[in-house]
Amino acid sequence: MDINILTKKEFLSIFGNIFEKSEWIADETFNAKPFKDSKDLITKMMNIYENITNEKIIKIFNLHPRLAIEKKLTSFSSKEQIEANLNTCSKQELNEFEYLNRDYQKKFGFPFIIAVKGKSKDDILNNFRNRIKNNFDTEFKEAKTQVRKIASLRLKQILKKN
Repeated sequence: MDINILTKKEFLSIFGNIFEKSEWIADETFNAKPFKDSKDLITKMMNIYENITNEKIIKIFNLHPRLAIEKKLTSFSSKEQIEANLNTCSKQELNEFEYLNRDYQKKFGFPFIIAVKGKSKDDILNNFRNRIKNNFDTEFKEAKTQVRKIASLRLKQILKKN
């Protein structure tokens, strides 16, 4: 796929959800054309994310679903959570996810975010149990890193397909 010949509408339909429900990042990336190659596209998109205000970062955090309990998911999030078997939680696991999601949101003001690719439910729960103990600054940095990881994985998946 030659990303430089895509119309804005095509570009946004392909890359609009790289950052969860934050199409504006793809829109700004589109305006940074031409891209030397797919690596240049990734670099430009990540630079936009890295250089926004903390307020905008938190808005992006808050567009992420609550793990295992959210019902309305983007196609990316749905596929990622299914691959991590978060759709097959026991009643006990669901209760723990519900409890952790609620307490985490209350403590930090945004949902728990983790790149679930390649992780099991147990990995995710253990990570959740540990990270909820962090202070705000540590967790903000970790959530920002996790969003970047999720976006990178999504971009690589799209660009590999095409």
